[in-house]
Amino acid sequence: MFRLGWFLGNGFGMQPWYGNWAGRAMTDWTQPGLYVDLTTSLERAGFDLLFIEDTSMVEDTFGESMETTLKYGLMAPKNDPIPLVPLLTAATEHIGVVATMSTIQYPPFLAARSMVTLDHLTQGRVGINVVTSVTHRVAQNFGYDKHFAHAERYAMAEEWMEVVSLLWDSWEPGALVHDQETPKYADHTKVHTIDFEGKYFSCRGPLNTIPGPQRRPVVAQAGNSTPGRELAAKQADTMLALAKSPAEMKALRQDMDTRLIKHGRKPQDLKILFMATPYLGDTDSEAQERFNRFNAAKKDPDNIEKRLWYLSYVSGGVVDYAKYDLDSPVPQEVGNGETTTAKAWLEGSKELTLRDLAEGPSNYGMEFIGSADTMAGEMAEVMEEAGGDGFLMYPDVTRRSIMEVCDGLAPALRKRGVIRDGYAHKTFRDNLLDF
Repeated sequence: MFRLGWFLGNGFGMQPWYGNWAGRAMTDWTQPGLYVDLTTSLERAGFDLLFIEDTSMVEDTFGESMETTLKYGLMAPKNDPIPLVPLLTAATEHIGVVATMSTIQYPPFLAARSMVTLDHLTQGRVGINVVTSVTHRVAQNFGYDKHFAHAERYAMAEEWMEVVSLLWDSWEPGALVHDQETPKYADHTKVHTIDFEGKYFSCRGPLNTIPGPQRRPVVAQAGNSTPGRELAAKQADTMLALAKSPAEMKALRQDMDTRLIKHGRKPQDLKILFMATPYLGDTDSEAQERFNRFNAAKKDPDNIEKRLWYLSYVSGGVVDYAKYDLDSPVPQEVGNGETTTAKAWLEGSKELTLRDLAEGPSNYGMEFIGSADTMAGEMAEVMEEAGGDGFLMYPDVTRRSIMEVCDGLAPALRKRGVIRDGYAHKTFRDNLLDF
């Protein structure tokens, strides 16, 4: 069996708001309705988790302007996902919800306290996606002149995660006495300062709230670079991964197993979820026609502009693709942003024009095309060959796509016995590590 997650790739932000099946998303995206519908549907379908992305900027790398960002609603406007989490778990009983926190946006004490608070409010169903942020514009919103170099921001994230972990453990098991007669709420000898002094952070501790149901909320990691893999191997319970074939999936799994063992952990301690985009239809031919329409639309000027905007973003604000002629060679600079994503996009592009790249494949994980039954069979075969832990589904967020995946694909997978048909435990962590 394998796990399913859903990647909410534009966070608590603008989902498809124009064109077919957009509904009232243009005005309703700020409200919880769509996200509650999504989460309750995912639980009905047997998903392990909803993974909520977040960013904190209005990007202006492309064309040195916010025009494209705000014309299309690309990663902005966007709301803070943290207050959304309890609303989603109040409407469900089992599914885990992972919210993103950046190491340059949240001081470790605030992050540790917020996540434990959410662990209580969700009754043990919250997770934290630890990111380092991507662009200078984010860094400048939090008091920095520019963002740190890629290697340094991961060194900073290692230290940040160390502080957060120490705070989560600053109350020993058994610290809560709950003696109403004496009275004695907690044993002070089992609550400790952490007295941390590092290069980037210092914190006295202890955490001023009691441990939550999970004690340590589920930790997720989304960076696939070498520093990102190291952070995942040391700290994460689940990991977002990019691969375009079963062979790449297997290679990444083997690499992570080696890293986990080096850090004194077992391979089964980390569940790797591979990004996958589904193109579903009632029949295989209908699904292929739908994919062909999607592919043909890549040549539209609007889509080319959005694709080049995205390439500028993942460069970390280093490469402005608006400056280049569409029929010129592709600039090969990776930048200082999402380096793994940028490398995936640029792979094999030396002989291409920028137009070719903009109109080409997404290079953001795997694509599955077919009816629900066909797709279920292919996903099962890929996962069996790769030896991975599951897929993180990444369709557009419309009520149509939610229904197709949750009421079409998921039952087909369940019929094959390859995804869960219920939840055996109360907490996110216990369900995630169940098999």
